[in-house]
Amino acid sequence: MRGVFSNPRRILIVAHDLVATALAILAAFYLRFEGIGLSQHLEWLPIILPGYLVYAGVVYWIFRLYAAKWRFASLPDLWNIFRAATVLALSLLVLDYVLVASYFNGTFFFGKVTIALYWVLQMFFLGGPRVAYRMFRHSRTQRHAKGPETIPTLVAGRAADAEVLLRAIESGAVTKLRPVGILSPSHADQGQMLRGVPVRGYLTDLERTVAALGAQDIRVARLVLTPTVLEPDVHPETMLMLARRLGLATSRLPSLDAGEEALRLAPVDVEDLLLRPSVTIDYQRLEKFIKGKTVAVTGGGGSIGSEICDRIVTFGAARLLILENSEAALHTVQEKLKAKECPTAVEGRICDIRDRERVFRLIAEAEPNLVFHAAALKHVPILEREWDEGIKTNVLGTINVADGALAAGAEALVMISTDKAIEPVSVLGATKRLAEMYCQALDAGAARNANGGRPPMRLIAVRFGNVLASNGSVVPKFKAQIESGGPVTVTHPDMVRYFMTIREACDLVVVAASHALGPARSEASVYVLNMGQPIKIFDLAERMIRLSGLEPGRDVDIVFTGIRPGERLNEILFARQEPTVDIGIPGVVAASPVCPPIEVVREWVAKLEHSIGEGERSAIIDLLRETVPDFRGEAR
Repeated sequence: MRGVFSNPRRILIVAHDLVATALAILAAFYLRFEGIGLSQHLEWLPIILPGYLVYAGVVYWIFRLYAAKWRFASLPDLWNIFRAATVLALSLLVLDYVLVASYFNGTFFFGKVTIALYWVLQMFFLGGPRVAYRMFRHSRTQRHAKGPETIPTLVAGRAADAEVLLRAIESGAVTKLRPVGILSPSHADQGQMLRGVPVRGYLTDLERTVAALGAQDIRVARLVLTPTVLEPDVHPETMLMLARRLGLATSRLPSLDAGEEALRLAPVDVEDLLLRPSVTIDYQRLEKFIKGKTVAVTGGGGSIGSEICDRIVTFGAARLLILENSEAALHTVQEKLKAKECPTAVEGRICDIRDRERVFRLIAEAEPNLVFHAAALKHVPILEREWDEGIKTNVLGTINVADGALAAGAEALVMISTDKAIEPVSVLGATKRLAEMYCQALDAGAARNANGGRPPMRLIAVRFGNVLASNGSVVPKFKAQIESGGPVTVTHPDMVRYFMTIREACDLVVVAASHALGPARSEASVYVLNMGQPIKIFDLAERMIRLSGLEPGRDVDIVFTGIRPGERLNEILFARQEPTVDIGIPGVVAASPVCPPIEVVREWVAKLEHSIGEGERSAIIDLLRETVPDFRGEAR
């Protein structure tokens, strides 16, 4: 009850409902009785009414009538009013027919007709003002929505999806949009009205609808796409290409299933148009897993690391330590997280993971439950030239982080790896695979040395495909080339890659950690998102050109430049020696690794570290061939 009286608006609601209850009883008496009968009932009313109003207040509190905002009064609120009025009417019936009639007057004080009248009047007096206020606010919103500053907008999607946006506009959550029509792929929606907005045709009727509205002097300026319209089998790029040709700005409505912020329109990016359905993630599981934990993220200022930080804060971590060697990137991610206004305590520290002493000290001070290791050098052609730098960061840096996490007593370390680590042909792939092997050997060693008390620390790897729109990926490169008029450069017409969004990739990281530390604690230590069929880079280039409203080969050319050093046509997700494991999580596949003991891996690493000082690439490549399974790199 304290929450009721601490809010002045709720006090007014309680007062209104009690006054409405008294008026409903009075109105029922005036409608039911006349003359002497009315006078007799009114004489008893001051005695009965105070106690009844107290009882009614308790009933309203039980059904939480005071908690609902009148501005958003809806069917659930009216249903609560119906239930409360029914309980009160039945209470009067029991009181009148069981207690009063039997023990006092020998007759009925209210009677069935009076109680029925009261029941109807009570619902009207409680629900009527709420509905009236809702209509008043709705009419005000509608007047603002039809103002000269609002943008005539078409909504593309099924009626159920479009209603989400229409409700948001009515409530004021989304402003400056004036819906003038809906385009739906559903035959059942055609010819219907939805919250006063007509369904004007199918998705393919965009050009005709814009022209028809233009003839009515309604200049459509924006197209909002709902999540179902962005599904691959609907071919949204066709509608987007037409929208851009018609000069319409395009936005998308976020998908609640993807854990996105509701009712905030976002631009349509190529990430929304994957050539496969996105993986569905159990966000409640992830929030339960992260909530209240202390988490450290290396490389937290990069495209992957910053998104992991965002997810960690969103899922309710108590504390987040960000380790990043770029001052500018660290500042950017901290400002981004600060804008979220979440209770997580965020601390950013400048740190190069090659600095073993500093890595150990910062992780030990934080005492994290979880460490997500995203710091890495990852550009294939650059690492073919700067191979020694790749080894120092990707191998020796990972060892520093893994050893530091183990020394600090962390529950788990999740290393971000790549599909290029399997049967590698590049320095990137070889360094990532060797780093994986170190973590896997350390994980197996921790399990063997467990003393039966605290569960051993888990060290796992998550292999990514190509992450759309991450730093250095083909998407920003293609965007820049298209904006400059082309040509778009593709290395080979048959080059294929697995693709995933940054959001999918970072959700997978948390899913892997939750499974590794789950009740089963299986031996799986390599996790891969089920990314479906690989996508041709050439097809991705064509699609991006069309999404820009241009025609491949006519407006923008595609030029083949040849395979670069360290590249191959196809990527592989699992090694032949890695048996896959079904972990019961849709969209995620795991594997049990085959690796030598940690002592052997440390000997390899010691040789590698010694050889770096000699500066001989050929010797390093020979050593990597000896240690990394199926490595086919060349000593250039």
